[in-house]
Amino acid sequence: MYDSPGTLQDTCINYICKNVEAVCEVVPQSPEETSSEQEPQAHSVVEKVLRFAFRDPDTYLHSEISEQLLTALSRHGKLDDGTMTLFTADVARLTSVHIRKGGCLSTRGLRVLRDHKIWDLEVTGLKVTVNDLIGCLGEWTLNNLRSLNVAHSTFMDGFKYCVMVALSKLRNLHALNVSCTEFNRHGLEIVAEDLVHLESLDISCTRVDDITPLRKCRDRLKSLTMYNLKVAFDEKVISVLQELRELRILDVSCEKDSNNPFEMFAPPVVSKVAEFLQSVELPHLVSLDLSGKENVGIGELLKFLTHHPNLRFLGILHSDACSEPCFTNTRDFGYRKTLKVAGTASEAQLLEALRVYVNRPMYIQKCLYNLFRLTPGYTDARVDVIMLVLPSMQLHPQQFGVQMAGSACLYNLTKGDLSQKIHPSVLRQVVDVTLTAMENFPNHFQLQKNTLLTLCSDRILQDVAFDKYRCARLVMNCLCTYDDASLDRMCVAICSILAAKISTSETSMLGAEPKYMRKLLAIVKYKVESGTVDITTKFTLSALWNLTDESPSTCQVFLDEGGMKLFLSALKTFENESAVETKVLGLINNIAEVTHLRTSLMVPEFVVILRKLLHSQHIDVSYFAAGIIAHLASDGSAAWTVTLVTRNMILEELGEVVTSWHTPEGEMVAYRSFHPFFPLLTIKDAYQVQLWAVWAIHHVCTKNAKRYFPMLVQETGNKILANLSADPMVHPSVRRICGLILDELAVERVNGML
Repeated sequence: MYDSPGTLQDTCINYICKNVEAVCEVVPQSPEETSSEQEPQAHSVVEKVLRFAFRDPDTYLHSEISEQLLTALSRHGKLDDGTMTLFTADVARLTSVHIRKGGCLSTRGLRVLRDHKIWDLEVTGLKVTVNDLIGCLGEWTLNNLRSLNVAHSTFMDGFKYCVMVALSKLRNLHALNVSCTEFNRHGLEIVAEDLVHLESLDISCTRVDDITPLRKCRDRLKSLTMYNLKVAFDEKVISVLQELRELRILDVSCEKDSNNPFEMFAPPVVSKVAEFLQSVELPHLVSLDLSGKENVGIGELLKFLTHHPNLRFLGILHSDACSEPCFTNTRDFGYRKTLKVAGTASEAQLLEALRVYVNRPMYIQKCLYNLFRLTPGYTDARVDVIMLVLPSMQLHPQQFGVQMAGSACLYNLTKGDLSQKIHPSVLRQVVDVTLTAMENFPNHFQLQKNTLLTLCSDRILQDVAFDKYRCARLVMNCLCTYDDASLDRMCVAICSILAAKISTSETSMLGAEPKYMRKLLAIVKYKVESGTVDITTKFTLSALWNLTDESPSTCQVFLDEGGMKLFLSALKTFENESAVETKVLGLINNIAEVTHLRTSLMVPEFVVILRKLLHSQHIDVSYFAAGIIAHLASDGSAAWTVTLVTRNMILEELGEVVTSWHTPEGEMVAYRSFHPFFPLLTIKDAYQVQLWAVWAIHHVCTKNAKRYFPMLVQETGNKILANLSADPMVHPSVRRICGLILDELAVERVNGML
C-alpha cells in the first residue's frame, strides 16, 4: 500500500541519536587531558566539557556506521565537543565526514578528526575559522584530502583578518566549496595557483569580484559554481568562461534579494546572457544553470543546446524561457527527453528545481508556491513529492515564505484518504516540520491554519508516532492566540485526542496552565449561552475531560476557574443531550476521584441532577453518574448531610441501577490505569461502591482485553479481585463479577495473550 519502512540500521542510528545518554556514559576528563587540550580564552568552557563513551567497552564502529551516526547526530542537533569524542580512532573509523551546522564545535571537538584518514570533508556553518579546521587535520588527511566543503563558515581570525593560506596545504584537493564565506579574489589566486589538482570549485555568494585567476585552471577545472556572485556577467567574465574548455558543470545563476530594501538603489548589473549563449562553446558541458538571469532569449538558448548535445541539465528558473513547448511538451519537435530542466512551468521542472535548489530559500519559495497550485489535483499519494518538500522546510526553518508554501503543500499532499497510503515514518517527518513551523511563526494566522489542517487528521493523530506533548502545547498556544471559529474547532479536536495519548505528568503540565483552561471554558461558556451543541462543543468537552484524567492539579485549576458552576449550567441547558452529559459527567468523575476535591461536588443542586442522570436511559450517562456517586459515597456519610440525601439512600439507588445494566455493545470509556478503582474495592460497608468498580473493570476488560488484562496484572488488580472473590463476607454480586473477570483472565493466559 505504501513504501517500505526505513531500514533497521537507520532505525538504530536514529534511536542512538535521540537517546545518547542511554547508550553512552559521560566520563569526566582527566586533569592531564583537560590541560593538554585547553584553549586560551576558553579555559572555563573547556573544563566543563565531558567525554562520551559507549557503555560497552568493546564497541567499535566501522566506517559506514561511524559516518552515518556522525551525520545523524549533526542533523539532530546533538553534535558538540562532547559527543564528538564518541568518534576517537580507537572506537570509530571516519573516511568521509559530513557535519552540517558545525557551530557547536570548537577546535577541541574537531581535533578528533586528527587521527582519522579522511578524503571527503564537509563541515559547514563553523564558528571557528576554516584555518582552525585545517589545523585539526592529521598529516595523512592534509596530503590526501580530495573534497572540502566549508560553506557558511568563516575565514576571519580573531583580529578580523581574512586568512586563507591554510588551503595551500591541501595539495591533493580536487573539489572545494567555499560558498557563503569571506573568500575573495586573493583566495581564488591561492587555490588556482597552489591546488594543482582542483577540478571542482564553488564560490557562490563570496566576495570574489574578479574570476580572472581561473585562467590558471583552464586545463583542469570541470565544475564551476558561482551562484549569486556579485560579478558583472560581461565580456570579461565571458572571455574567462570561454577558456575553461574542460568544464562539465557551469552555474552562473543569480537572484535579487527581495528582502533587501536597498536592492532597488543598487547599480544595474550588466548581464549579457545572449552574448554568452552565442559566443561560448564548451564541448564537454553537461550542466548549465542560468536561473535568475534576465534576457535569456529562446532563440539563442535553442542554438546553444544544438551545439551542446551532451547537456543533461538546464536551470532556467525565474525565466519565461521555461514555458517554451520544447521544455514542457513531450510531443514538441525540439523536446529532449534526456534533458532535465529546472523551472516553474511544469511538475517535472518544479520537482527538479526542488532537488537541485534545496539550499536556496528564495528559489525554493517560488517553487513551492507553484507546486501548491498543482497539489489539489493529486488523487494518488505522492511520497516522491513529499520527500522533496520536507528537506526544503527542514533546511530553512526561519524562512517564512518557505514554511508558508511548504505547509500548504504538505496539507494537500496528506489530506483525506491520501494519508492512508503514506507510511507512518513519512507522516512523522511531515508532523515534525509542521510543528517546527508552528513554533517559529506563532503570530502568522494563515501558516498556523495550514499546520492545523495537516495535523487535524485521524490517520496522523492515531497511527503516527511523534512528540504529542509538544504538539498539544503548540496547538493550545494557537488556540489562545486567535479568536477564530475554524481554528477553535481544529485546535480542540486535536487536543481532545492528544490529551488521551500523552502521559499523566504531561496532561498535568498542560492542564495546570490557567490560560489554557480559561480558553477551553470560554468556548464551553459561549456554547452554553448560545445553546449550541456542535462538533466544537463536543471536542472541547472531550479535551477538558482528558486533561483532567488522573490529574488532580488540572482538576483544581478547573474548579478555580469556575468550571463546576459552568458545567452545572451545561447539564441544565443541554438536558437529554447524552453526548454532552457523558463528557460533562466524565470530567466530574475525574474530580470525584480526588479525595480532597470531593467536597466541591457536594452541592444540593448538583446532587439533584446527578440522581436524575443516574436513571438515564443512556447507559453511558448512567455509568458516569454512578461512578461519581460511588466515589462520593466512598468517603462516608458526614458530607451528605448538606445535600438533603442520606448516604444509604443514594447507595440503594446506585445498587439498583448497576444491577439493571445490560452490557453495551461498544467500549464506553478508556482508562489510563485501574488505580482509581482500587480504593473503591476496599469499601466494605457499601457493596454498591464495590459493585460499580468491578462492573467497570469487567466492562473494559471484555471490550478491550488486549489492553486491559495486561494492565490489570501489571497493577496487581487481579490479586485484589481474587481476594474479593474468595471472601465470603463480600456481597455475592461483587464476588460473581470478580469471578467472571478472573475466569476470562485465565482464558487469556491459556491463549498466550499474557
